[in-house]
Amino acid sequence: MTIAFWCVLVAAIMPFMLAGVSKIGDSSFNNRRPRDWYESVTGYRKRAWWAQQNSFEALPFFAAAVIIAHVAGATQGTIDIIAILFIAARLAFAGCYLADLHLLRSVFWILGLACCVALFIVAA
Repeated sequence: MTIAFWCVLVAAIMPFMLAGVSKIGDSSFNNRRPRDWYESVTGYRKRAWWAQQNSFEALPFFAAAVIIAHVAGATQGTIDIIAILFIAARLAFAGCYLADLHLLRSVFWILGLACCVALFIVAA
């Protein structure tokens, strides 16, 4: 299995880790009605939930880009480097979201998007 494929796994797990960040240590969380709870939280817990949602949204594009680059025969080392950069950008994005650094968060979001586009470019 390639490094890039492992990065897809990391990207798939990331939203669940962010869900944990939002819930851990909050005794008001009600697993019978989790969506109601998410609507009531504020601060970093709410931002963690938003980061979770965005991570789910970014996953299909990234996974498709990795697979397409692989199938198209792009150089595996290049695919791996871009995939690692994507994961780094998404981790930084999540950290900025939690810290409420909205402008820097947007920079990392754009970098993650650029990585996905770059995977398509190297596949061409």
